[in-house]
Amino acid sequence: MIEVSNISKSLPDGRKLLDGISFTVRKGEFVGILGASGAGKTLTLRCLNGLLKPDSGSIVIEDQNGSKSDICTIARVRLRQLRRRIGIVFQGYHLVQRLTALDNVLLGRLGQISTLRSLFYGFTDKEREEAFAALEKVKIGNLANARVNRLSGGEMQRVAIARAIFQNPGLLLADEPLSNLDPSNAKIIMRMIQPLAQEMPVIGVFHQPEMTAKYCTRVIAIKKGRIIYDGDPRLTTHQLVDIYGEELRQIENTPVLAASATGAINCTNPNDHERDFF
Repeated sequence: MIEVSNISKSLPDGRKLLDGISFTVRKGEFVGILGASGAGKTLTLRCLNGLLKPDSGSIVIEDQNGSKSDICTIARVRLRQLRRRIGIVFQGYHLVQRLTALDNVLLGRLGQISTLRSLFYGFTDKEREEAFAALEKVKIGNLANARVNRLSGGEMQRVAIARAIFQNPGLLLADEPLSNLDPSNAKIIMRMIQPLAQEMPVIGVFHQPEMTAKYCTRVIAIKKGRIIYDGDPRLTTHQLVDIYGEELRQIENTPVLAASATGAINCTNPNDHERDFF
């Protein structure tokens, strides 16, 4: 579980970037964060991982043993330990291009082994087996020995997800993981991320409301640093206009929004992977 309570962040001139952000996400939930550019989505995600410290508020994470820690106040050593159990999937993959897919997955646990072992001994056979199992879980075990620079964008993002799985995290964060992918690969990646919520809370920043409607259990919308919506992922056209304003015109295939008979992005069957909303 992660409980965010009233976090705020301001610039030196006093302008608020985040203004009283509060929400709770538990295991079993896949929460999508939506909002126009500059709304505060990625800033919020950086706070959740401890990469950025809010000016006020708290972010309490409950680990697998039931122990709770406020990452805004804990000591630096404890924060580093906690972050080792927070998996992150980035927009730009953040992979070492010259290494194989398997080696990149193994790097996900680099912070959990001693410096001496990381320098001289490397990873054990058991760890390599676990890393391979993570690649199998995202259905690219056959590419374990392929260099990352020879993989497609969708395959690289699967390696990034496998790396996060290999960390054995208690929380998974995804920062615009679909931005560099075509619609077909975007669906594949969402289908990879969705079931992970049964093992841990999953929170992602997205620019595709049709994807969050189809795969997320809940949506949080941020506008000008404040949460303006928290609930059902199936948003109406009116709600999307409120969230995005003029930027709504730039979202892929939005003209069909106006043609929606119900005025809502909907999906009666979340497992109907071939059905498009737009």
